[in-house]
Amino acid sequence: MWQTIKSDISAVFDNDPAARSWFEVVFTYSGLHAIWAHRIGHWFYKRRMFTIARIVSQWSRFMTGIEIHPGATIGKRLFIDHGMGVVIGETCEIGDDVILYQGVTLGGTGKEKGKRHPTIGNNVVVGSGAKILGSFLVGENSRIGSNAVVIQEVPSNSTVVTMPAKLVKRDGVRVNRLDHGNLPDPIIDIFQEMQQQINELKRQLEQERVKNGGAREHDAQNV
Repeated sequence: MWQTIKSDISAVFDNDPAARSWFEVVFTYSGLHAIWAHRIGHWFYKRRMFTIARIVSQWSRFMTGIEIHPGATIGKRLFIDHGMGVVIGETCEIGDDVILYQGVTLGGTGKEKGKRHPTIGNNVVVGSGAKILGSFLVGENSRIGSNAVVIQEVPSNSTVVTMPAKLVKRDGVRVNRLDHGNLPDPIIDIFQEMQQQINELKRQLEQERVKNGGAREHDAQNV
């Protein structure tokens, strides 16, 4: 247990440049407190003491603003940065060296039974406000952009962004062409398609106007 506690603290120093001392980390980092409380609640949950496990979970939620169901499985060196609003579902599985930022939801999509929450591979980073919903795998070494909504499997070594989430990088190679400094946006794609249709309608109207104007000039000459 001491080794687990030590690795949890080390994860904070590895990922947060603002961390100054062990004393500060141990007593002021809510993400760390939530993880430790979860490890206690999970111990009770595995022994089918569900009510006690949920009491521990709800106390942790009240104290930290982070809700981790005691049934969730968490690997080594999870780092929750700031953490307010993070929700982790009952059947969620999180690998080692994962980073979650504030407002992340690892949830389900309905009232289905059994495995209904995502599995997060090793060394995954989930940006603030991202929602990963459903029972599927987010492959190791992947990056989920802030506010992305992910509803399908993410391959390993990938980057996904926007809502709904779109794959933009895999194995370090861009899947879609991106303008420098911009991220793909499906809403913009729709607007661009509409603009193309409007331009086509304008072109057809102009052709009709020219055609009708020529016909009127021809009739005037005949008169």
